[in-house]
Amino acid sequence: MAIRTSETGRRIDWIFYLASWALTALISLQAPPPGVAAAPASAGKAEVQIDNFSFSPTALRVKAGTQITWTNGDDIPHTVVSDGHTFKSKVLGTGEKFTFTAAKPGTYSYSCSIHPNMTGKVVVE
Repeated sequence: MAIRTSETGRRIDWIFYLASWALTALISLQAPPPGVAAAPASAGKAEVQIDNFSFSPTALRVKAGTQITWTNGDDIPHTVVSDGHTFKSKVLGTGEKFTFTAAKPGTYSYSCSIHPNMTGKVVVE
């Protein structure tokens, strides 16, 4: 059994402290899993990226009054059209944006009218 000297003890304490700090930092900086609602805590602004034939995040929860902006990052044109036509974009080319202000609470499912398999949802509280 080794005898712990004060120098060795300080080194072990320092390594333990550093490892604990690094682990805590990693846990606190984790991003939410893909597709999970990512929204501001209060009304403000939210963004949805259109890329690789999908909306990201696919589900978004926002407060009433939030301004939501979709940005087309694909090389292919897309649209953003809610099921009840509450909002409808023009055809968006690469880099173009569409903005909608979510004024009324409710759930708004939407899709790309050109590529109907691209779907998303906004829940307005």
